Amino acid sequence: MSAPEIERQLKVIFSHPRGETMEGIIAAGGYMTPELLVLAYDNGIFPWPHEGYPLLWFCPDERGVIDVAEVHMPKSFQKWLKKHRSEFTVTTNQKFSEVIKLCRTAVRKGQQGTWIDDEVEVNYNLLHRAGHAYSLEIWRENKLVGGIYGVQSQRYYSCESMFHLESNTSKLALYELINFIKSNGHSWLDIQMVTDVSGSFGGKYISKNEFLSRIGV
Repeated sequence: MSAPEIERQLKVIFSHPRGETMEGIIAAGGYMTPELLVLAYDNGIFPWPHEGYPLLWFCPDERGVIDVAEVHMPKSFQKWLKKHRSEFTVTTNQKFSEVIKLCRTAVRKGQQGTWIDDEVEVNYNLLHRAGHAYSLEIWRENKLVGGIYGVQSQRYYSCESMFHLESNTSKLALYELINFIKSNGHSWLDIQMVTDVSGSFGGKYISKNEFLSRIGV
């Protein structure tokens, strides 16, 4: 099957995300392109590469989200924020390529490697240049010490990955991202899966049907 035919079939599948899946996998195969990524996220779908498998596209039965109205920060982070917030500067969309690269190379406790491969890095950079992906950067003076990147779809923000080079700077990035989406009229954030950090901020799982209803699919 030719690459254009595979992409055509993926577009048909992406347009019907409410069907049953096996372990959240809605499709396998094809190649990332900015156009295909836009369509996928608009329909609540995201790619998650797994080594040794064709490219896997997910629309899981349970989806991690943070509702702005339900955000609660750990007490230890609140104390840290009050003491250290003035030491850092926050920017958006200034160093997307650096942020995704640092997310790719960050060492994470209990994890070996990352899902961010060459295909992800190249195509999300293209997605950013097309205005569909964002980054938020945390700076100490002129050094990038934390950040988040993600996708901005038609109706929602999706958080893909974050990194820290100093203690608490990934939490600071998430805190500032929540403030950013709130200031832009959004009441919730897609986090795909609930991690220790996002869970400590009030991250929770909702059903796929509820998630798709939120984004109007």
